[in-house]
Amino acid sequence: MITLSYVLMELAVAIQELIDQVAQQGKPVIIQGERGNAILLAEKDWSAIQETLYLLFIPGMRESIKEGLATAIQECDEELDW
Repeated sequence: MITLSYVLMELAVAIQELIDQVAQQGKPVIIQGERGNAILLAEKDWSAIQETLYLLFIPGMRESIKEGLATAIQECDEELDW
């Protein structure tokens, strides 16, 4: 993955453009500060990360997802019993 890197002073000038770019392209930006770094990423990407982490912490979910991915579409039920 290619990411852009900015020094904090440069970021002050270009923050809106960076937000637009990250939201449109989905590429995170590394923000370098004197006391540490941060990453700017699109809200939809952050939501996807949060959802993935949530699902992976449900006991058995990881195995269920792997099983589902390995199942041929023809073997899947056409109607769900939820």
